[in-house]
Amino acid sequence: MSNAISQRVADFLKEHEPFNYLPYEDLIQIANTIRVINLEKHKSLFQINDVLHDSFYVVASGVIHLTVISDAEETLLNKCYAGDIFGLRPFFAKNNYQMTAKAREESIIYAIPIATFKPFVAQNVEVLNFLLESFAVNTKNSLDSQNNGLMSDSVGYSDNQSDMMYFQSLSYNKAPLKISSEIAIKDAAQLVTENMVDSAIIIDQSYPIGIVTDKDFRSKVATGRFPLSNSIDKIMASPVITVTENISVAEAQLVMLKHSVSHLCVTHDGTDKSEVKGIISEHDLVVAQANNPGVLLKEIKRSQTSKELKLVRDKLTDIIQSSINKNIPLTHINSIAGEITLAIIKRAVEQSILDLGSPPARFAWLSIGSQGRKEQLLLTDQDSILVFEDVSAEKYRDVKDYFLKLAKKTTSTLEKVGFAACPQGHMASNMLWCKSLTDWTKQYNSWMNTPGENSNEISSVFFDYEMAFGEQKIEDAITETIFKNAKNNVLFFDYLGNDALKKPTPLNFFKKFNVEEDGENKGKFDIKTRALMPLIDGARLLVMSNNIKGINNTYLRYKQLAMVDPKFSEVYLNCADSYLVLSKFRAAEGLKNDSSGQYINMDELNKVDKEKLKNALAPMRELEELIKDRFQLTQFS
Repeated sequence: MSNAISQRVADFLKEHEPFNYLPYEDLIQIANTIRVINLEKHKSLFQINDVLHDSFYVVASGVIHLTVISDAEETLLNKCYAGDIFGLRPFFAKNNYQMTAKAREESIIYAIPIATFKPFVAQNVEVLNFLLESFAVNTKNSLDSQNNGLMSDSVGYSDNQSDMMYFQSLSYNKAPLKISSEIAIKDAAQLVTENMVDSAIIIDQSYPIGIVTDKDFRSKVATGRFPLSNSIDKIMASPVITVTENISVAEAQLVMLKHSVSHLCVTHDGTDKSEVKGIISEHDLVVAQANNPGVLLKEIKRSQTSKELKLVRDKLTDIIQSSINKNIPLTHINSIAGEITLAIIKRAVEQSILDLGSPPARFAWLSIGSQGRKEQLLLTDQDSILVFEDVSAEKYRDVKDYFLKLAKKTTSTLEKVGFAACPQGHMASNMLWCKSLTDWTKQYNSWMNTPGENSNEISSVFFDYEMAFGEQKIEDAITETIFKNAKNNVLFFDYLGNDALKKPTPLNFFKKFNVEEDGENKGKFDIKTRALMPLIDGARLLVMSNNIKGINNTYLRYKQLAMVDPKFSEVYLNCADSYLVLSKFRAAEGLKNDSSGQYINMDELNKVDKEKLKNALAPMRELEELIKDRFQLTQFS
């Protein structure tokens, strides 16, 4: 490649992550090794089950579609535009491609040799971190322009879902074979054989100083380079690469990549100056992939009983716990938990249909509340509604009876999975919340046009929903009804605004936490009612008043509000950050005590955590003032 072309390629790379972390001279070096590929429209660069290439790819121009096969159909996983990276699977796995890369239009692709780029991954922490984060987050969220669509090529599902290999904890051999450096190679080989392992850690005063694997025996001993009588330290690899106990699958893969090793030694503090706790092999990584998102979703689809669904939900709890321990961003955790929860609900509906027979009409099962916002990290209660298409008057009763039976079976299944019944009865199995589209339209009309009059059952959870199963057109009709009624509806927004402001305050006049004064939770802080709900209610109110459709998640609602209402962007962004901090406190409390996490035991928080919790409450005052001013409200408490 000529110098002029190399410079043009380097200039292009410099504009995109992770290449912008590298010095220009390094980009020139990389550019000199790049192969330029002209890919015609509808031509594939690689397909599912193709042998891995020796390069990964960057789109120079055009559009590349990444697709997978799901339920015998080709499903679009992502679209890659200029500057996007794809085809990274050779970095992280040895089995064949799991997706197809096809040109949507005539495209130019830069092929970057893995061997050329590996040293830059190993030497540059920003590049390494970018790959780690991108490998963890297999998403290209249209609401986040900074998310640049890096694909892991290791998953088998779509719709902005994350790669669990970054989240899940890694199982490994916690009783590794440990030997001294003076032992003879022959004796070491005998111990490895007897213990049916493929490696041994060489220790000195309980600390690891080296490692020997079956590869060392084959390449160094079987070839005659070292006699069997030599001590094992003559063929061991040293120093040994050590990692901490809570390392994730993706992190372990990248450490192996960085150091070109096949085994990692797990120690108490992650250094070679602490006690050996285990050993991780490449085989462990392969086994661990059985719990990646694609596999979990396949387990859900194959499930026939509530017990099988519960096993998947239990795995999700473990992933959430380990993710929080690793300080994985809560937005990523919510993404995984939300998608898997919806898949479980969908399968519960399908199991009910398999039992009852085909539905007599088209319908939509909408998860509402925290499930509808994809914010349910804990096994809290279930909320749902069922909307079926309009049918003739003579069929209505029979049709509704069928769907009530379906809803009761489904909610019963979900209870067995671990999602408790809603105490307020906000479930599709309640005849009030299982009805036709026309009846639901009338219901929303009543709630929104005469709030507080004939609307005793109105609850904000009915305005946060996500379809778990059914007809998209039905959900769209509900959305259209809501936003049509919301337009210039001063009465409704006054009602919602006052409702949002009526939540009990989190802090008293002296800036102390308002805790429960009596009952079983006496002395505890109600983080749900006093802290999270005002933020959730405020976000819902503001997106509806700004005619923002299709965004249910509270964090994303505030992020979107910051864009459409820049005058108050700082307030919105502060609220978004506060919501994540408060949600993490609740999740940690719930996981620790196997509870809903609603009540925080303040005595168990240290001074730093109390201050962090208090700081997270600060934006609520600004939000309250904004709502009062925006909707000209005077009633608040």
